[in-house]
Amino acid sequence: MSNLPLLRMTQTTPTCLWNDSADPTELSAAIGWGAVGATCNPVIALAALNADPKTWHARIAEHAGARPTATESDIGWAMVRRLSVESAALLAPAFAQHRGRNGRLSVQTDPRLHRDSSALVEQSVEFAALAPNIIVKLPALEPGIAAMEELTYRGISVNATVSFTLPQALAVGAAIERGLQRREAEGLDISAMGPVCTIMCGRLDDWLKVSAEREQVTMDPGYLEWAGVAVFKKAYAMYVERGYRTRLLSAAFRNHMHWSEFVGGDVVISPPFGWQVRLNASGITAEPRMGEPVRPLVVETLHAKLPEFRKAYDEDGLSLPEFAEFGSSRRTMRQFLAANAELEAFVRDVLVPEA
Repeated sequence: MSNLPLLRMTQTTPTCLWNDSADPTELSAAIGWGAVGATCNPVIALAALNADPKTWHARIAEHAGARPTATESDIGWAMVRRLSVESAALLAPAFAQHRGRNGRLSVQTDPRLHRDSSALVEQSVEFAALAPNIIVKLPALEPGIAAMEELTYRGISVNATVSFTLPQALAVGAAIERGLQRREAEGLDISAMGPVCTIMCGRLDDWLKVSAEREQVTMDPGYLEWAGVAVFKKAYAMYVERGYRTRLLSAAFRNHMHWSEFVGGDVVISPPFGWQVRLNASGITAEPRMGEPVRPLVVETLHAKLPEFRKAYDEDGLSLPEFAEFGSSRRTMRQFLAANAELEAFVRDVLVPEA
């Protein structure tokens, strides 16, 4: 049996490893540790392009030369598509082995479309056609959740992103379930679908730390490291109770508990590559801990002192229209939008270099 914790997890528990990067070199290494999925978004794509500028500068120049009227945005997203297709090919064996539940490359929709459900559906259909094993990421905001139901009905597997709270996870699970039921009612196949709902645990923790500082709330600082874990574990229990066929996915790592506390669950762990290296070297055992509750005192303290935690942890903490107003949502959407602008700037520097 392997002494690498991540590989041991994939060999001995139902918990799956996905790579939070579409960089081919990183993904290849992660596959060696048992990874059966990966993701791409503007932030990740930009990092991959910056990691190999010689290759991507040449590809951008070639693409622009063949399409003289293409905008920087058009070319940048063409590179995202190309990166996604290449990474999806690395996962094709796992896709076949797992019959569609894993082996998928998650491609995120353009963040500028986050308010337009119809546009999200249209782009998702296009992305899903890039390769058989694409899963499309959409924001867990009101328009995105409506799009998730429609796409699921059309047979396209989806992954919720910009997702941090129990109310969001439940809304996503319910929407995907409605889409699956609509397909089943028409006798359409769902056997090869593999929807997931991301909970960005670390980004929730980040926002609660900002909120605590603003409100001048004092508590044991270690309690704030458990907030995302508590939300994830509660969501998992409710998914099991309600029979939702979507898996939860842990992302946005800030501490090892965003992996170690979820081992043993039928969930996906998606650490950035650097975190995978750290976890494999940590000496932490991959023992099942999903069923172990967060200490009641920790949850009670967070609940009593932080209104923003109550919004994230309580089933009725946020309404559907309020998802976009939650602090983590605003901060993450701004980062995704900024990364999209940086992707355009990367292309611009190739097409119009400094004199």
